[in-house]
Amino acid sequence: MMRFDGQNPDEIALKLAHIAWEAGRILRGMESAIVDKRIKDDGTPTTAADLAAEHLIIQRLDEAWRGVPVVAEETSSSTQTDDYFFLVDPLDGTGDFIHGTGEYSVNIALIHGNRPMAAVVAAPAMGSVWIAGDTARKSPLPNGLETGFDWREARVRPAPEKDLVALVSRRHGDMATETCLSVLSIGTRRMTSSALKFCLIASGEADVYVRCGPTMEWDTAAGDHILTCAGGSVVGPGGAPLTYGHEGRGYRNGPFAAIGDAALATRLDLPVSASVA
Repeated sequence: MMRFDGQNPDEIALKLAHIAWEAGRILRGMESAIVDKRIKDDGTPTTAADLAAEHLIIQRLDEAWRGVPVVAEETSSSTQTDDYFFLVDPLDGTGDFIHGTGEYSVNIALIHGNRPMAAVVAAPAMGSVWIAGDTARKSPLPNGLETGFDWREARVRPAPEKDLVALVSRRHGDMATETCLSVLSIGTRRMTSSALKFCLIASGEADVYVRCGPTMEWDTAAGDHILTCAGGSVVGPGGAPLTYGHEGRGYRNGPFAAIGDAALATRLDLPVSASVA
């Protein structure tokens, strides 16, 4: 198996950006041809676009790092992990893809042990991509790879004293999340879908994203790493970082908060989920 010891995490992240860019081209090409939506066993939608992008990503990851396990939402969501493994969501925000909002993303993260070490979140319809290895960077998505990326550092902002910007899900509100947010001085609630919420906080455009409802590890790992490398954090109940590779609980996350300013963590009281305790 290909090991990553000694490899530069930023270079790995850049390779992941190329793979996500290629998958995004597939998704863009299929945006206007969605006629095959079906509902999976967990109640979430999927399309041929999810499957096509995932097939491409798994193929490219195996070409670059042969034999490294890939846990991916559509076709290999029960794969066993190893010391190194990938978490892949080929189309995060399928509902928004179907409804044409453009707020969907391609998420790929390389996990070492139980934490990410390199990641990409690409937003094909919005023309932006974020990566992180040791540092977090953002670039417009190039029209063709020959035009290249234009990377700029992504950094969080200090939380204002009041009028925080909270990112909320377009389709996944719940009372527990509202209770957590009620203790903060929220000035603006901005509806945003998919892992883009992590990236907007990482870019200093928002302050907090709380999610108490169900999510999967492939939904959060890439955004978690990008936000962490940009100076923020993603924490669970008690303020501990999220960990990854929990095959025994079906790669399901518990409640978490994504924050740009660490000072906000002490003001949040996340509920403890019995399913991930």
